[in-house]
Amino acid sequence: MDALNITEYTQTLGLQAKAASALMAKAQAATKNRALRKLADLLRENIDALQVDNAKDIERAQTAGLAAPMVDRLKLTPKVIETCALGCEQLAAMADVIGEIIGMKQQPSGIRVGQMRVPIGVFGMIFESRPNVTIEAASLSIKSGNACILRGGSEAIESNRALAKLVQLALMDSGLPADAVQLVQTTDREVVGQLITMPQYVDVIIPRGGKGLIERISRDSKVPVIKHLDGNCHMYVDDGCDLDMALMLVDNAKTQKYSPCNATESLLVARPVAEAFLPRVGALFAAKGVEMRCDGLAAQILRSNPVVASVQTAQGGGAGASLIVDAVEPDWSEEYLAPIISIKVVAGVDEAIAHINRYSSHHTDAIVTRDHLHAQRFLREVDSASVMVNTSTRFADGFEFGLGAEIGISTDKFHARGPVGIEGLTSLKYVVLGQGEVRT
Repeated sequence: MDALNITEYTQTLGLQAKAASALMAKAQAATKNRALRKLADLLRENIDALQVDNAKDIERAQTAGLAAPMVDRLKLTPKVIETCALGCEQLAAMADVIGEIIGMKQQPSGIRVGQMRVPIGVFGMIFESRPNVTIEAASLSIKSGNACILRGGSEAIESNRALAKLVQLALMDSGLPADAVQLVQTTDREVVGQLITMPQYVDVIIPRGGKGLIERISRDSKVPVIKHLDGNCHMYVDDGCDLDMALMLVDNAKTQKYSPCNATESLLVARPVAEAFLPRVGALFAAKGVEMRCDGLAAQILRSNPVVASVQTAQGGGAGASLIVDAVEPDWSEEYLAPIISIKVVAGVDEAIAHINRYSSHHTDAIVTRDHLHAQRFLREVDSASVMVNTSTRFADGFEFGLGAEIGISTDKFHARGPVGIEGLTSLKYVVLGQGEVRT
């Protein structure tokens, strides 16, 4: 498309979304739920067809030399599709929050004042790689009574188009406007520039992708943005904790999947348990080929341990410490999205909290502990969107939090924070009920 056509095309998307949002805002809960259940059925019925389209994207990405973690994010496996379908059904089973009135209080004047939850209106979603985001965004948009404009990455265009068709079929089958969910059909990046400067049509922009994308949109957007820049998540192994539990949790948090933003990237270990814990976790990481970027004490403990060295040798790393390297300052802030983890020995919970608040991206951080006071301090004092005790950071996810799905994970502090589900896509307006009162 030329520049004029891009402008006209984006304006048309905006006009259609605005019109659809008015219809979605007054749609009955039963109608929205019917659309979600229909979408779940369509996803399951079209697993084979979706994988054919997805294979085109994967082949093109591999030919273009896209990094392995990024290719992994593109995959629409039967398990991924089933998770999307379950998310739709979970949303359909949830109570409808639209129209809910909260905090109604009688005032001295006689009026009653409360707040009603209402849809935001139209949101624009700009995302990279993961095609399942199309379904997560669409399903949340339907449940929350909004309209949305989705712009996925060019690397997933075939998958996104196939999924968007199913969404629109489900909408029309349920009597809702097909334009309530629109996918940008062109890969021209100028559409993004147009979309983020249309406050007359778009009420909020939600970028989900690499740090460069999110920084650009945050800088240039004339529309409010819900965002998170990266996911440098921490696990802190506390003094006196259950080390078997800690080993299991750290393993899951780091190695269950390397590419998500909720994978742990930094491990902090209390000094009193470092000698006992680090050789065990080091041997596990070495066996899985995870590079460990360590502070001085962690490196000393790991390099001097024969179990870690023997595992590295068995994995082809030689007798040296090929998987144990000295950390540099940027490592403490890094989101690796790869089999790499930074490791630091800290004095205790005070230093752990201070380190996390300095270097964390304020996404998700966890403590493994038996000490109730340490757990409570960690929950109160760690300044992150999700803070956890004795569980894996991999649970920081809308589906796992019972939100049905998520539109993204916000590290902002205003409007929405953490996994953004239905309520994150709504606003509150004041409602006032009276019986003829006048102000004197």
